[in-house]
Amino acid sequence: MSTLTKPFALPEDWQIFYSTQAREASNPGLAEFYRQGLVASPETPVGDIEMVALDFETTGLNAEEDHILSIGLVPFDISRIYPGRSQEWVIDPGEPVSDESILIHGITHSELEEAPAFTRVLYQFLKNIAGKLVVVHYRYIEREFLRKKIADLINEPLIFPVADTLELEHDILNGQRGVFSRLFKKSRQSVRLPDARSRYGLPAYQNHNAMTDALATAELFQA
Repeated sequence: MSTLTKPFALPEDWQIFYSTQAREASNPGLAEFYRQGLVASPETPVGDIEMVALDFETTGLNAEEDHILSIGLVPFDISRIYPGRSQEWVIDPGEPVSDESILIHGITHSELEEAPAFTRVLYQFLKNIAGKLVVVHYRYIEREFLRKKIADLINEPLIFPVADTLELEHDILNGQRGVFSRLFKKSRQSVRLPDARSRYGLPAYQNHNAMTDALATAELFQA
């Protein structure tokens, strides 16, 4: 087991972390990712930031035991989505996938048999997220699965800041709750992706498709 799979703390200073990794990373693709630097400082207006929505389909929810099956990437900014620059990959998980899992995400056995290993798409994946703000819905899936996968493959850290639409929606809803609701612990509204989207009048999409969920996340961030 890689030493990097142990629990970790996020860097206190992202700029220093990126600069250090750019010098020390032995994998060329990873070093180039860190050389691209951070997309923005906390003071950068959101309208000036290039973003990319990221979603994974996985065999389960435990990054220590489960595997990435597909990746969806959708570039966007605060006013536009760029579907022509989107990327999607089905990934060979390296072990058999249960029929129950396939019923959820719809990726067939034949697609998985023909899919490349993650190492085959790693450079292109890093190139597509470098220098952009990565936006996800529930960061503990995408960031933790990716960190664990890279640690297993090359024993080097891939960690980056993300904007989490689930956490943003949670904060918005919590700010809207009155004193009475907080005192008496009135149930909060769901922050699942479909439920959050419905509050902004966004259309319902079929869940459990990496590309569709990445698009749904980008639209929710814009809303």
